[in-house]
Amino acid sequence: MERLLLYGKTIAFLATDGFEQVELTEPWNAIKNAGGTVKLVSPKLGATIRGVHHDIPGDFFAIDVHSSDAITENYDALVLPGGVFNPDALRLNHDSVQFVRSFFQAHKTVAAICHGPWMLIEAGVVDGRELTSWPSLRTDILNAGGVWLDQACVCDEGLVTSRCPADLPIFCEMTIKEIAKGTPSFQLEESHSTA
Repeated sequence: MERLLLYGKTIAFLATDGFEQVELTEPWNAIKNAGGTVKLVSPKLGATIRGVHHDIPGDFFAIDVHSSDAITENYDALVLPGGVFNPDALRLNHDSVQFVRSFFQAHKTVAAICHGPWMLIEAGVVDGRELTSWPSLRTDILNAGGVWLDQACVCDEGLVTSRCPADLPIFCEMTIKEIAKGTPSFQLEESHSTA
């Protein structure tokens, strides 16, 4: 992979306490290694959020921007790490849900892994889209009008999704490729879901 493929691009990572740590750190490092700038966005009040290794507490990570202050125009793409607690808390935060929706409205690449697609459902952007996730989200995605596929990585018009940490190598590779391609052609207006 070309080292500076993402030079000049800034990618937001949206997370709060309880994110699966490796699902943030591996894409974060891969994007940085490709020349991109990464920023951690969170609705949590305070300076840090804490990851987990499944159910074991992980490390603390410094927040760069609060969700209520995050401006979509400042970013070229969005990454949504999983973990059960993280997206379950994020989907109750209006600013975070709107932040996710705004990337679809602006036709920007979005990548979500594991339980991260819960945020896509909450934002009302999965209707008619092909995606994957942790298997327990399958019914939620189908009920929201999405097409769930049991594949390591699914790319659908700038939306990149994967199932679990074992899929991280292909998830990172395809996320970088989609961001490097530029503006995807998907449009939120084609979705019939509402938040």
